[in-house]
Amino acid sequence: MVKRVIYAFLCLFLLMQVKGQTAGEQRKFDYFFYEGLNLKNTGKYDAAFDVFIHCLSIDSTSAPLLYELSSFYMQLDQSGKAVEMLRQAVLHSRNNFTYKIALATTLRSLKMYDEAVDAYEELIAAWPEKIELYYYLADALTQNGEINKAIDAYNMLESSVGMNEAISMQKYRLYSMLEESDAAFEEMRKLSAKFPTEARYPIMTGDIYLEKGNTKEAYESYRKAYAIDPTNPYYIVAMANYYEATQDKEAAETQIRNALVNEKLDIETKVAILSRYILRLQQSQKETNHANELFETLIEQHPEETELRIMYGRLLVANGKNHEAKFQFQLVTEMEPDNTVGWQQLLDLSLKSQDSKEVIRLCTKCIELFPDAPEYYFYLGIGYYQEANYPKALETYYAGIHVVPPENKELKSTFYGQIGDIYYQAKQQESAYEAYEKSLELNDKNITVLNNYAYFLSLGNKDLKKAERMSAQCIKLEPDNATYLDTYAWIFFKQGNYKLAKFYIESALQKDKSASSELIDHYGDILYMSGNKDEAISQWKQAKEMGKISEVLDRKIKEEKYIEDENAQ
Repeated sequence: MVKRVIYAFLCLFLLMQVKGQTAGEQRKFDYFFYEGLNLKNTGKYDAAFDVFIHCLSIDSTSAPLLYELSSFYMQLDQSGKAVEMLRQAVLHSRNNFTYKIALATTLRSLKMYDEAVDAYEELIAAWPEKIELYYYLADALTQNGEINKAIDAYNMLESSVGMNEAISMQKYRLYSMLEESDAAFEEMRKLSAKFPTEARYPIMTGDIYLEKGNTKEAYESYRKAYAIDPTNPYYIVAMANYYEATQDKEAAETQIRNALVNEKLDIETKVAILSRYILRLQQSQKETNHANELFETLIEQHPEETELRIMYGRLLVANGKNHEAKFQFQLVTEMEPDNTVGWQQLLDLSLKSQDSKEVIRLCTKCIELFPDAPEYYFYLGIGYYQEANYPKALETYYAGIHVVPPENKELKSTFYGQIGDIYYQAKQQESAYEAYEKSLELNDKNITVLNNYAYFLSLGNKDLKKAERMSAQCIKLEPDNATYLDTYAWIFFKQGNYKLAKFYIESALQKDKSASSELIDHYGDILYMSGNKDEAISQWKQAKEMGKISEVLDRKIKEEKYIEDENAQ
């Protein structure tokens, strides 16, 4: 009896000790956890994360803590840890809706659809009154390819909230994916029957008929819509589609024009109609002046719609009206300074017209607006290069390299290639070769750099075997490129292999579509060194007639012999 009393007393003492320690640890945990929440709420996220990690060492089973940490791991792109934290939170707080929905949503966002489906089904079993869960479940099932089950989810939702357009349209889409056209069509019929005063449902029904090629039933549905609401703007769009399907082009065009000037029709639909209308005009090679008039009418209705002005500008460019197009794009950039499409269109026009000063102006402005966009450094460098301002061009490209994302090695290679070209034009061959080497380290298949590097080495009679290897790689990558074939021929010429040089220069001439006087001049050099003096002189004369201006070429013609161009080295 005494032993039993002593044993019971000892157990009670130990239990009190454990409870005392647990209470102390809990107070410590609570202090740090709420400190972490305060730091998070004041935007001190790094410090908050460190505090939460410390909390985890105190209590690794706290569901609120695990939930908080999951959001941090998502921000750190550590999705695996985020999911694990949420799973643990759910495990330690099985009846908490917030943790469970967070887990399901995270799984769905990470495309872990199998597990997301299970999570949503578990949520619905516990909280069947929460309507939004059925939407999420249906989406997860759809994404997982379980279309029939997704339809079942929408049916369950429909039984709870009643028929509505959103659910019916989702079911229609899913039935269409399953190629169950009758079931898809039934959804539209039910909507029309339930909402007989809504014109859009017979319009949608008519659209389905039209897609199936049943123009007669489509027309009947559209007329029903007209009877319900003759002012419905989408009726006009539907009839335009109908007339196109029945090959009545004039009637279709009339409907399109009616739709575009209809003030009740939303701008997005008008833009879509106008795009299709312009495409049809271009395909049929019809004049687009009518489209210009429509654009002007629409812009009067919607003067703030920059997308409309960009479309109009592009049409004007296609019609060769670059000055008018530039005006539209300038308006876009003034209305929306952050509209990159507008700036790019202006830049394209300047590049095509070789207006280097305008290219410099535009790119300088764009770098102010978009300092992390490397393309503007690239084109700014081109502008300075065209102006022969080599120091500014080099400064621009070196600055641009720091903007290019580290993983984009091909673009960095392109920048170094441009730097090499500039150094070469500035008569700094060794610096050019160093830049080309850096470019090829980043992308050993940069064909432009391979060709230029090889050609410039050959001009300087330097490392001709290396030049031959690089040029051969160009031919392997693009065997029909006349410029690369010319380089290859010229390297063999420099090596004294006139037979191969003649073979490849003749191949280049066969592939050349630009009527290059440079190729003709090279052909003359190769013919001369091959022993065909008369034909060589004939080729030199032809190169001069084609517009090549060169003192060396003039001397070759006058002295009737090959003369090496020392200035080209």
